Amino acid sequence: MKETESLLKRAKRYIKSAQILLKDGDYESSVSRTYYAMFYSVQAILLTKKLSFSSHKGAISAFGEHFIKTSTLPKELGRELNRAFEKRQIGDYEYTFVISKDEAEKILKSEKKFVAHITQHLKNKDTL
Repeated sequence: MKETESLLKRAKRYIKSAQILLKDGDYESSVSRTYYAMFYSVQAILLTKKLSFSSHKGAISAFGEHFIKTSTLPKELGRELNRAFEKRQIGDYEYTFVISKDEAEKILKSEKKFVAHITQHLKNKDTL
């Protein structure tokens, strides 16, 4: 199995986890799993450029540089990724901040589109 396929499978598994966590009312954990699904999708698409990053900020920056700024992918995807990263940071590290059900649902909805968009891009480029 290609690394890109493996990363996308993990992303899809994390989507399912995020849905379960959302249903159970654990909104911060749902957002965290949602963000990681996006992150693994980003890792997969960066591999097509032979790029790999250990830091989240490095991967997000490279995604923006190679796929958003070049208009290869819609700018909306870059905004959604940054929003999910920010909410994940808050949910994981800001103990007094609570993520609402509505916020978690919005992020999960945008994440599903995000992963689907990247998956389709990889299929179109015949890299899956």
